[in-house]
Amino acid sequence: MSSKILQKALITTLLIAALMVPSCLLTNLVKERENIQQQATQEAGQKWATPQVFAGPYISVPYTGKDQHTGHVLLLPQQLNVHSELQTEERSRSIYKIMFYRTQLTVNGNFLLQKPTQIPLELLDLSKASLCIGLSDRKGIEEKMAITVNGKNYDFQPGLPDNKLQLPGLSVAFPLTTASFDSAFPFNMTAHFKGSGQLHFAPLSANSSFTMASAWPSPSFDGNTLPVSRSVTDKGFSATWKFNQANLPFTASIVHETPELKHILFGVSIVKPADQYAKTMRTIKYSLLVISLTFALFFILELLQKKPVHPIQYVLVGLALIVFYTLLLSASEFIDFDLAYVLSAVATILLITLYVKGHFKTWKTAGIFTATLAVLYSYLFCIIRLEDTALLVGSIGLFMILAVIMFLSQRINWYKLDAPAKDHSSAHPEPTI
Repeated sequence: MSSKILQKALITTLLIAALMVPSCLLTNLVKERENIQQQATQEAGQKWATPQVFAGPYISVPYTGKDQHTGHVLLLPQQLNVHSELQTEERSRSIYKIMFYRTQLTVNGNFLLQKPTQIPLELLDLSKASLCIGLSDRKGIEEKMAITVNGKNYDFQPGLPDNKLQLPGLSVAFPLTTASFDSAFPFNMTAHFKGSGQLHFAPLSANSSFTMASAWPSPSFDGNTLPVSRSVTDKGFSATWKFNQANLPFTASIVHETPELKHILFGVSIVKPADQYAKTMRTIKYSLLVISLTFALFFILELLQKKPVHPIQYVLVGLALIVFYTLLLSASEFIDFDLAYVLSAVATILLITLYVKGHFKTWKTAGIFTATLAVLYSYLFCIIRLEDTALLVGSIGLFMILAVIMFLSQRINWYKLDAPAKDHSSAHPEPTI
């Protein structure tokens, strides 16, 4: 093999490496656009309502210790059942689609108040007890919040008597007496509020059950606990969580040690399963494969047809492959990602096909490029749509591509490619004057 071919192969390899620079810049561009979308989502959420956390109901009782230390004891329900009907809404802000939700909570259960063992009963100021619920963003409340306890209605007002749970909320005066202990207080309430992104709950009862249902087909169950049962279909989802005294860090009351809510929160995220930025980022990760295979095909055809391709022409084809990702990114912000991918791929393949036809002067060679790029982009499209099996499918595809290249390279006599052509001019020497 001549040094000329080796030099060309080295130059081609260096060009591939150089084109990875704009590929990395594209990664930064995708992250920048994603950050802009997140900022738009946060700004819209501030006006609509932020991700919501709901906790309660519970009873807060102030106390004054013998050393004049003050605090609050939280008395928790013996039984708590919460059902959430979730309705999702997609809103537009500029060019971005933002997911909001509305929910209707049906809450019922009962209090069976037990005397705290860590604080004497006489230190509790029972007359100043409050009935409380926690809600992270009160701006999302759409209807008056009220609760019925023992057949009596109580209207919640903004604010809490203490910040023991590190969660904003609402409360209402609920005076107690010593006779209130060891007595059952059944309660029920309905709450209507809205939020964005996530809906989480804090299970403030040692015997509680939470159910959630929605027409949203792509929930993401998150938090500290996954559902004990769930059903997810194209028509929506339903899920159930259950808690008992054995899997919570408290029983009937919270006195001194307050659990961090982040350790007990659970719920669902209302997000699109794979937005256009995540898919575009996954596509860019295969840019090295696309550019390398395209240049390899260019190089092989150049050798077989003995029609030299200038490094500048390699660069132009490589830039066309890079522009594909900018087309995909920008188009997917306005139309469905799948359609954006198809349109961007077709435009890129058409451009490179016409360019190859102009250089090699034959539609056959251009057709080889068209077929190869079409198969390659189709293969990548399948990979980015997969999640769990993407690595397996990608590995099999790479193996098959390598096998094809090895098979085709057998047709090339690498030692004769650059052999000097016979000089027939000596047979017919030009006359001298």
